[in-house]
Amino acid sequence: MWAVYKKELKTYFLSPIGYVAIGLFLVIYSVFFFLTTISYGAVDLGNLYYATARYGLLLIIPILTMRTFAEERKTGTEQLLLTSPRSITSIVLGKFFAALTVIAITLVISLMYFAIVSCFAKANIVTVLVTMLGFLLLGMAAISFGMLASSITENQIIAAIITIAFLVVPWFLVDMNSIFSKINLMDLFMKFPYGLISIKDVVSLISFTVMCLLLTILFMKRRKTVSSGYWLLLAQ
Repeated sequence: MWAVYKKELKTYFLSPIGYVAIGLFLVIYSVFFFLTTISYGAVDLGNLYYATARYGLLLIIPILTMRTFAEERKTGTEQLLLTSPRSITSIVLGKFFAALTVIAITLVISLMYFAIVSCFAKANIVTVLVTMLGFLLLGMAAISFGMLASSITENQIIAAIITIAFLVVPWFLVDMNSIFSKINLMDLFMKFPYGLISIKDVVSLISFTVMCLLLTILFMKRRKTVSSGYWLLLAQ
């Protein structure tokens, strides 16, 4: 897993992907920082993270996850990946933690806004840290779904569209009696910006993450089995 993690993390920063993701986060956060803190003097940084999560993750997650498996399949390197001595589980987890590290880096950088606000007003560091924890858990859940979407298609754009649809559709169905309105990840994040940690929400986000990762592992193991059978037929 460690080797895959290092390779994926290196890929993010040897290409524009990692910088674009971090840049988008900071741009969106800066816009809301200006609209609330600068314009109105509000020091509620928790709501800044909520607004950034609502609109920022919509752009950041597809950028980070759409290529995780779809690109390997498109470029033909998936065969090398699947036939390597590494287990499918270690490959999936390595890619997952690499994407999560990019999200964690953006959160660490965002602390500079807390430092700026602290110079002029009293900001609640506990609320900020709790909100960052929630943001990280939300990012975990979104990344795991994005990887699942990437594992079932060889087209990066389709993988991105599936991920965006999953994140956006529940917004419009929140007032409807629909199963889709029950899987709105943002609802599980709502209490964190107020400095509240709900065990139910934490467990739900972690459970969703584990479920998506397990499904991704199952999909990739199935592809490995099919791929192995294909190459055995060619060898005969």
